[in-house]
Amino acid sequence: MSADRERATVTPYPDGPLLVRGDIELRRADGEVIETTRRTVALCRCGLSTIKPFCDGTHKASGFRTDDELL
Repeated sequence: MSADRERATVTPYPDGPLLVRGDIELRRADGEVIETTRRTVALCRCGLSTIKPFCDGTHKASGFRTDDELL
C-alpha cells in the first residue's frame, strides 16, 4: 500500500451504523461511484435512512438493535 493511501477499516457500532474510515470507493448497485468528501463515513444498517447508503440517525427513533454477539 502506498504512503498516500490509508488502509480502510470498518467499525460496527452497537445499535447504529457502520463507520468506515480510510481509502475506500463506494459504488451503487449499478456500479456508479458514490462521491464522498470525508475520510470517515457512516453507513446505514437499519435500512430506514433517507440518505442511503449513509446513516441519517433514523435508527435511534426506530429502536433498531444489533446482535451484540456479532460485534
